[in-house]
Amino acid sequence: MAEMAELDPKVRRRNRLFMTTLCGVAFSMGVLAFASSPLYRLFCQVTGYGGTTQVADSVSDKVLDRTVRVRFVANTDAELPWTFKAEQTEVEVKLGEPALIYFQATSTAKEPTAGQAVYNVTPDKVGLYFSKVQCFCFTEQIIQPGETVEFPVYFYVDAAMDAQPNLSDVRTITLSYTFYSQRSKALENAVAAYYRAAEKNG
Repeated sequence: MAEMAELDPKVRRRNRLFMTTLCGVAFSMGVLAFASSPLYRLFCQVTGYGGTTQVADSVSDKVLDRTVRVRFVANTDAELPWTFKAEQTEVEVKLGEPALIYFQATSTAKEPTAGQAVYNVTPDKVGLYFSKVQCFCFTEQIIQPGETVEFPVYFYVDAAMDAQPNLSDVRTITLSYTFYSQRSKALENAVAAYYRAAEKNG
């Protein structure tokens, strides 16, 4: 019994060390899980992985004679009551040449709704060279019931792509968007304002 009494403090210290380590591991896993999505997005933006496009502050200062055809695809998640389409199905641009095109969305809902667009380009390997200067996909979009809205996309395909041997075969690029339903404080405010106006107008 005396030996057990002498060992108890060691056992307690070992247990405390084990529990501290376990809590540390659990905390680290939680931090990694929280950070994994932003880190993955950052990785995709830097590398163009998975067809993730780039964001540019200004247009390119270099334009080449080589051209590519850019096609546009518009999709809407079933939970979002919008019709969404590209006003042009495709354009032909020179590498480095800026282009402005428009998408159009119409809400068929009975109250304001919000959507956020996700996007990618194919082939995936072009993502690093497809740069957007302006895009509706950067922010949440709120549309009133029955409203039709035009969404601009201002982009260019970087001339640096021409120097990449593995991209010499690229003649066509597809830019795809899919709108997903969103819930936000801004939407709640828009819905509340809509019903206040409706009540005021009788």
